Amino acid sequence: MKILHVIHSVNPKGGGPIEGIKQLIPALATRGIETEVMSLDAPDDPWTVPFPVPLHTTGPSRTGYGYNPRAVDWLRQNRERFDAVIVNGLWQYGSFATWRALHGTPTPYYVYPHGMLDPWFKRTYPLKHLKKWLYWPWAEYRVLRDAEAVFFTSEEEKLEARKSFWLYRCHEEVTGYGITPPSGDQEHQRALFLDQYPALKGKRLILFLGRIHVKKGCDQLLHAWREILNSRNISHSADWQLVMAGPAESSYGTEMKRLADQLGLRDRVTWTGMITGELKWGSLRAADAFILPSHQENFGISVVEALACGLPVLISNRVNIWREVAEDKAGLVENDDLAGTVQLLARWLELNPTDQEKIRAQTNRCFARCFDIAAVADKLATLLTKYTV
Repeated sequence: MKILHVIHSVNPKGGGPIEGIKQLIPALATRGIETEVMSLDAPDDPWTVPFPVPLHTTGPSRTGYGYNPRAVDWLRQNRERFDAVIVNGLWQYGSFATWRALHGTPTPYYVYPHGMLDPWFKRTYPLKHLKKWLYWPWAEYRVLRDAEAVFFTSEEEKLEARKSFWLYRCHEEVTGYGITPPSGDQEHQRALFLDQYPALKGKRLILFLGRIHVKKGCDQLLHAWREILNSRNISHSADWQLVMAGPAESSYGTEMKRLADQLGLRDRVTWTGMITGELKWGSLRAADAFILPSHQENFGISVVEALACGLPVLISNRVNIWREVAEDKAGLVENDDLAGTVQLLARWLELNPTDQEKIRAQTNRCFARCFDIAAVADKLATLLTKYTV
């Protein structure tokens, strides 16, 4: 079987969707499924090379929406080479282009919304939601309605997706999502990270790993960190450092750095920028706990990466895999507000070493049970065979 993934961009700064595709490629290959990728990137965009499988770039595209007439033409000309097409994401031209090219043809397509139907966006950006409503009936509603199936990465995502638009119809399937267990020398990775940031040596690290974005709750994390450091109830607070690892070049990222300075946290927060590869795994090996107090998180690849490294996770109940984490006692879960974020930090710091180690011991079990890419690839291969063959 040969499949095509359609995605707006393969730029790794886009977060989880492109990382998920890269993780699935080798796992599906061992199950006899060959993968190619089509994106709306320009062929000379630096992030397009190297790429692990054939990548077809149809850009450059116009505006952030990515309008690109070549995408439809390319899909129509090449659709017969593929047994199925998988669309990754909504609200950009790639999904509508796929519908335009494949609707009414024998080539089936599927859709991963990747959390883009979460009602948090409706509550947080009502004007943008109104604009989406004008677009919804003649575009994304049809994209979902006519898809062979819509793939959700968790049961929570599926249930939340039903709340965004009353005009909603699709064939729902939950595939799960996951990653390949990390490889490499753990101590080498840890040392590599600490050599890159020597001021962190000897510190106990709380790690945030992801985009510096408003939906991630970065502002409340910084406020909560100041509150924790000022609390007399937390012992040895001088040993602890918050590490903010992720791209922060946006205006929001600049605002967060300014906020940290205003809160008096210049020496208690380390900003690394985007880190990848061995350096990323090293940050997870060096940390004491991972934190993600998101207001909306469809899946949270970085949460799963932390679990795979044996790192306890401190997450909000708006991270859609929070139930799995709570069930296996692989971390702590609180509300996605300032009080909840303070509680996450305080609860972890107040645990004695024995209780922290009990949570740490559960992380690998949680990963193996729920998020190993092998199980996800099996489920996806079964569904593709069910609907396509």
